Formats: sequence, structure tokens, C-alpha cells
Amino acid sequence: MARGTGKKTELPTRQQIIAFIEESPRRVGKREIARAFKLRGEDRGWLNGVLKELKDEGLLEGGRRRGARKGHLPEVAVIEVSHVDMDGEVVCRPAAWRGDDPPPVIFLMPSRRRRVAPGPGDRVLARLRRTEDGTYEARAMRVLGPAARTLLGVLEPAANGALLRPTDRKHRHEYFVPEDHLGEAVPGDYVTAEVLPGGLRSHRARVVERLGARDDPSSISLVAIHAHGIPLAFPAEAISLADGRAPATLDGRDDLRSMELITIDGADARDFDDAVWATADDDKGNPGGWRIVVAIADVAWYVRPGDPLDRAAVERGNSVYFPDRVVPMLPESLSNGLCSLRPKEDRACVAAEVRIDAKGKILSHRFRRGLMRSVARLTYEQVQEARDGRPDAATAPLMDDVIAPLYGAYGALLAAREARGTLDLELPERQIVLDEAGRVARIVPRPRLDSHRLIEEFMIAANVAAAETLQKAGAPAMRRVHEPPEPGKLEALRESLDAMGFRLAKGAVLKPGDFTGILARVAGTDEAELIGMLILRSQTKAEYAPADIGHFGLALRRYCHFTSPIRRYADVLVHRALISTLGLGEGGLPDGAEARFGELGGQISTTERRAVAAERDATDRFAVAFLADRVGATFAGRINGVTRFGLFITLEETGADGLAPASGLPWDRYRHDPVRHRLIGDETRIAYTIGERVTVKLDEADPATGSLIFSIVEGGAVADDAPKGRKSGRRSGGRRRGKGPRRNRQ
Repeated sequence: MARGTGKKTELPTRQQIIAFIEESPRRVGKREIARAFKLRGEDRGWLNGVLKELKDEGLLEGGRRRGARKGHLPEVAVIEVSHVDMDGEVVCRPAAWRGDDPPPVIFLMPSRRRRVAPGPGDRVLARLRRTEDGTYEARAMRVLGPAARTLLGVLEPAANGALLRPTDRKHRHEYFVPEDHLGEAVPGDYVTAEVLPGGLRSHRARVVERLGARDDPSSISLVAIHAHGIPLAFPAEAISLADGRAPATLDGRDDLRSMELITIDGADARDFDDAVWATADDDKGNPGGWRIVVAIADVAWYVRPGDPLDRAAVERGNSVYFPDRVVPMLPESLSNGLCSLRPKEDRACVAAEVRIDAKGKILSHRFRRGLMRSVARLTYEQVQEARDGRPDAATAPLMDDVIAPLYGAYGALLAAREARGTLDLELPERQIVLDEAGRVARIVPRPRLDSHRLIEEFMIAANVAAAETLQKAGAPAMRRVHEPPEPGKLEALRESLDAMGFRLAKGAVLKPGDFTGILARVAGTDEAELIGMLILRSQTKAEYAPADIGHFGLALRRYCHFTSPIRRYADVLVHRALISTLGLGEGGLPDGAEARFGELGGQISTTERRAVAAERDATDRFAVAFLADRVGATFAGRINGVTRFGLFITLEETGADGLAPASGLPWDRYRHDPVRHRLIGDETRIAYTIGERVTVKLDEADPATGSLIFSIVEGGAVADDAPKGRKSGRRSGGRRRGKGPRRNRQ
């Protein structure tokens, strides 16, 4: 409220102020900004503080926003930490960006001088270097603030206002929100808030947006969406363009409507972007062979390069799936409408027709742009039940001519997979089942059926066909690349396996089958899950790039993603490349598109990691909400990670993850053994090892931060190879007899 006026004034955000300065045709000062936002009285003092902070952070200079030429970053700039990806890389974005395209990805290089690394939301003055792939490397010159300017948190009651408790557990401070800065929010609400000038010292903030009530289950995924910066609303021009698209016609397309294509998806799926069909090959020169067709939604017909739909899709990179909602890459009128291969409706498609022999080897392939009509929308469970001899009304008429040939071709493709020696890590997934009110009813293991594998193998065959077609033509391609393990991670894995009696050849060129062979040897033993986790953590992460380096995990020389253009932008690029290369009509790649593929690959790889992190975060928060009323109960769990400060535990019943701090372990002084991935007690010689089963007590469950804290009730075993008092590894926190808990050193 502006003092002395009696009228409430809505204070602008920092970004609104920056945008006003950026869009002004001439230099502006405090007076012009105050007049534009109708700021009076003490609100002008608030504006002084904001402008000073913007200048201190290097974002303003002489009434202008500081920057480089449009679309590029200067050598020195202020960047903001976005998140830490699955590889431990600190991913940042520019605090100021001039360009119509999404901002480039910035990786903050580690610093040995800095004892505390910047966290998500922190702003850093950094020196930047542009790399060949269009991303930037940053080296910190100065951390401008220990906390984020914009916070996500839950409001707690307080006199004359509310306390904001951040949902990010790394933020240790609460912030006071004065009553006149609450807006429509009330205690118990999740909100986004902006730290007020001087707030890093006085810890004051104001509410920017109310997300929802803490007891509203739909708020859980909203918190994850905002915490990870997932774009939620589409620009108006993108919505208008999508709603105005007319259905594609047969003009210039092959008529595939007589082909008995079916879609097979999860029961809750709404966007059907792939349909399949198979038949025995009638070529006498290919005995036991098959012809398969994978028809994919023709998204490139509706989303053209550079239009508002395309820009929105690039920004998102992919759809993001939560237990209670989907944040789609494309507006609903396309993702669930014109582009979704609904049964009994004509739909535009790009179809891969692939011939394989009896052993699943691809003999030939071709692509067609067509008009199709799915004969049925089936679920994985329906198809598996039918295969197991229990067809229902929908699958019974399709058994002989549709479902049986699909499984016949799948058998051949599976044989080819086994012959290649792929890396098969069957990792358990959990499924959050919600009731009608949107609350968690139960958490169950997600089933893994042959029908799932069937669709996977058909998609892989189509993806390989697309990659080979583009490579043969010398055309640009956005590939799905997966490099072999890095030498450092491989050596650490080799040491761990050697300590457990398993040998991984040194010096030889490793193949995926080498890892699969070890997994096969330990299948069904107590060591199977431990070794599976160690092998998984040694692998590099797959990403998108134009480089033709193959896919290590699938043991494929060439590979790209072609089969899900409704939910992945990489697939849209592959469709456009095929359309241009094969002369299939409109909607291909524009001239010069290949020059941006390196930058786009980095962008969509980052959005993919962002989506994975957000989905995992939401699943964790739903699980914590489910367990919140069971504090004090005991659970069976398994150790899935070991650090010097404690054990990460996965509960067997729900798959929920939490931390058992070293201070919560039975009395002793614990040392970290990084080779065998365990904590060992000095006095008792009790060791807690990754993969080991334990019984834990739930001490804390905080839905706001999505965290669970456990203490060990049962578990651990005497380590015969660690003599009493042996100092192996790094010392960790813990408790010694006759003493209270030690403060953890983190």
C-alpha cells in the first residue's frame, strides 16, 4: 500500500520493471518508472531499492538494460541457477535475455575456491564462454545473493501477516510477508513470492501468485511445476492457431485407412501418437519374416517452423506427466484432438514400413505420408490379457488378424535385441493411484508386461529406420545419442565389482552385453539389485545431438526419436527432416535449419532433464502426502545410496525415498567406504551397504518440502573385512556411546 494515499497499489515485479525499461524507446529513470506503475509515497523508496539491486547485479546501466547483441550473451553477465541435473551439472539461465528464441543453456563450472556452491535461484556474476554446441560455460566471479529472489513456499500463520516457508529444503530461512503483501493468499496456501529489497538481511517477501491450498491435492503437482520452471500456459497466439487448424485431407497422401492399425497405450493416456500393424511377409525369399507398419501422428503438418505453436513447443521441449495432470508440449486441441490417433477417425500420419527377417534383422524400410483410421484403442493390459487367452469384447475380433501377427513380429525383434546384447536394466517403477478427490489411494508397482515390450521394439525399429534413411541421404538429423560410460565412472564401478568378486575386463572395449552378462549371473540373488544400481549409475545419460555416434545402451549404430512428436520436439525435427529429404510435401525443415541443431539439441536435452526432475519431484511429494499420517510407523526398506552424512532409503511398500541421517544410526562413529558403498561403525564394525534391506522408523514427513526422514530400526551386518577401529574412507556423523548426537558436517 502506498502510504498517505489510502489506496492500494500493486507493486510491479522485477521482471516487469526490466521489461518496461527494455521496451521504452528512450532512456528512463526512477520518475518515469514510478509514473508508469503509479507508485507513490513509501513505494518509491521500495523502487529505489529494486533499482539499486538491479544495478548491483549488472542488469541495469544508465537507464538501460545491460546485455549483448540480440540472441547472444555478453562475456560477463548475471546468470541465475535453474537446477542441478542428474549428472550433477549446475544448469543456469541468463537473468536478462534479448531474443525471440529460448535462452541458451549455461553450465556453471565447479570452483575449488568456493566452499559453498550456488543453489537453485541464486544469481551469479559470471564470465561466459560460448561452446560449439551453442551452450555456454560460466565461471563464477561473485555470488550476488545466498537465496533466490523469487521463492516458492507455503504460508504459515503469523501476527500482522504470514511466514513463508520455502518448499526447497536448501533454503534455511523463513520470510515474513506483511499483511498488505499477501494479496489473496492466506496461511496454508502454496505461493510464489518475491524477496523484498533488503530481504536477504531482514527476510521479508511479498506474494506474487497464489498456487493453491496446502490441503488441496491438486497443489502438489503445481508446486513441482513451478519449482522446476515448467511453462504452464500457452501464449494466446499459439492457442488461437491450434484451434483454427483444419483436419488434413487425403490430398497428396497415401490412403492407409483400410489397414487394421491399432493404438496400444496406458489406460489413462489421452494423446495417441503411434499405431501399429504387422503381417507375415509373403516374399518367399524371406521365410518366417514380417512386414510391420508404425504409423505416427503427422504433427509437422499442423506445427510449422517458426510459428507460435513451434516456438511454444521449443520452449517446452516435451510434455510432462504428473499423477493428476499432463502439461502438454502442444495445446489440447492438437495433442488430444487433431494429432491424436483416435479410433474410427481419419488422422494424418507419417508411416514407417519395415521388413524384417525371422531373426528380427531389418531388411528394408520406407516412409509414407498418409491418412489412417485406427480400428481400436487398446490398453497394454487388454492386449496382454488377450495374448494370455482371455480376450474381451474389444480384442476378441482382432486376435487372429491383428494381435497374433503383432506378437509374431515382436518375437523376431526380441531375438534381434538379444543377439545385439543390449543393456537391459529392468528398474521398478511406482504408480500413484488417485481417488476421485485427487488424493493418493495407493502406491503400487507399475506392471511390466510383454505388451509394453512389444510396443517398445516396434518403436525402436521405426526409429532405426528413420535414422538410417536420413544418414543414407546425408540429411540433417536430431539423433538420440548415448555414449559409453566415462572412464572415471567405469573405473569406480570396476573397483566396486572387484571388491564383490566380479571382474569387469580392464583395457578391453566394453559392450552393453558385458554389463548384461554380470546382471544375468547375479539374477535372483541378494546382490542383484545392488549391482544393478551400480551399473546404472556408471552409465552416461542419453541426450539429443546431431552427432552420429550411436546408442550404447541399445547397441545400435544409428538411432533417433521418430515415434512421439506429440510429446517430444526432437521427433518433430526428425519428421521435418524426413519430409524434406523424401519430398513428402509441406512442413519440412526450413533452409539453414541444420545450423541450429547443436543449440536445439542442448535445449531439448535440458528440458527433458527438467521434466524428469519435475515428475520425480511430484511423485515424491504425493508419496510424502500419503505417508504424512504414518509418522512413527516402521517400514521395510532398502538402502539405495550411501553418503558420508547418511543413507538414502527406498521403502519397499510404496517406493518412497527418504534419508536416514548418520545421527539417526545406532550409536557409533561411522566412516564412509566409497568403494564398497557403505558406512562402517568404528566400534561395532556394523556396515550399512547399498542394496541392503533394512527396517526403518518414519521420523518426519514434510509434504511442503517433499522430504522423509528415517531412523534405522534393524539392519546392517558385521563387516569382516573392516577390523575394529580401522579408519577406512571418510568419517561421517553418528553417535558414540554416552554422548548425544554429533552435528553433521555436510
